[in-house]
Amino acid sequence: MLQVKNLSFSYTESPLLQDISFILEQGENLSIIGESGCGKSTLLQAIFGLHDVQGEIFWNEKKLLGPQFNIVPGEEFIKYLPQDFDLMPFISVAENVGKHLSNIYPQKKKKRIQELLEMVEMADFKNVKAKNLSGGQMQRVALAKVLAKEPDLILLDEPFAHIDHFRKNDLRRRLFSYLKSKNIACIVATHDKTDALSFADKTIVLRNGKIVAEGNPQKIYYTPKNAYVASLFGEINEIPVHELIPFDDKTKTVILYPHELKSGRSGLEVKVISSYFKGSHYLIEAESNDKSIFFENKKALPDGRILYLKVSEKLLKTRLS
Repeated sequence: MLQVKNLSFSYTESPLLQDISFILEQGENLSIIGESGCGKSTLLQAIFGLHDVQGEIFWNEKKLLGPQFNIVPGEEFIKYLPQDFDLMPFISVAENVGKHLSNIYPQKKKKRIQELLEMVEMADFKNVKAKNLSGGQMQRVALAKVLAKEPDLILLDEPFAHIDHFRKNDLRRRLFSYLKSKNIACIVATHDKTDALSFADKTIVLRNGKIVAEGNPQKIYYTPKNAYVASLFGEINEIPVHELIPFDDKTKTVILYPHELKSGRSGLEVKVISSYFKGSHYLIEAESNDKSIFFENKKALPDGRILYLKVSEKLLKTRLS
C-alpha cells in the first residue's frame, strides 16, 4: 500500500505540489489528470524518489526518501517510466528490455523478454537498435522494459502519448489487464480521458499543484466540482439554469456535456454555427447570448438554423445537488 501524506515540493518560492495526500492499495490503478504544468510529472518523480519533499511517502511500513538520503534514487520494487523513455540507443530492443534481468538463467531471460515484447507488439523488432525506432515504438519498448522485473508499484508518465491511435486502445487493455493479473499497483499521469476514466479504480484531478477532485472516476465525470474538472473530459457548456428553466434562480449555473443537451420545442434558444463530423455523430457548435454552446446530433445541421435545447430535470437535480 502506498501512502502519500501532506506532500509539498518546490524548486523556488512557488510550490509545484501543495499538501498532496492519498492512499493507493496494492493492485489498484490510480489516474492523475490535469492541465499541463499542474504537477502530474513532479508528483510521480517525488514518489519515485527524485525529489526531496516536505511530507511523507510510505510503501507499506517503509518510508520512501529522496536523493538527499539515496545516492541512487528509487527503490527496487518501484519502476518509473518517464516521458523521455530512458532507453539506451545503441543496443537492441531485446537488450534494452532485458538490461536488468539476471544472466544466470539465459533461457528464462530470453523467454521473459519475448513475452513482454509480444505484449507490446514489438517482437519483430527485437534485434533492431533503439535509435532506429519511431517515438511510438520506443514508448512500447520502454513499457516492456519497466515491467521486465515485475514491480510492486509502477509509475507511468503519459505512457501512450506517442503511440498510434489504432494500436493504443488494444495496448491499454492488455497492459492494464496484465497489471491487474499480477496485482501491481499503478499510477498513470495523463491528459487522456480514456486513461482517467476507463481503466482507473481512482482518479485524482490536479490544478496548480493541488488536488481539486478525487475519487471514483464515474462520480468525478458525472458530478464535476467545477468547469475545470469537467473540461478535462471534453467540450463542456456552463449555462445559467434560468435559460433552461424559466423563472429559476438567475445566480445558478449548470455544467453540461454536449451529449446531455437534446433538441426540443422549448428551452434554450440557439443558432447553429458549425457541424463537426465525429464518426458516430456530429458535434454542433451553436451560439446563444454571444456564447458558444456545444451539443451532439445524429446529422449535420445547416448554419444559421434556430432550435431549442433542453436537459432532463433529473440530470439538472443531480448536477445542481
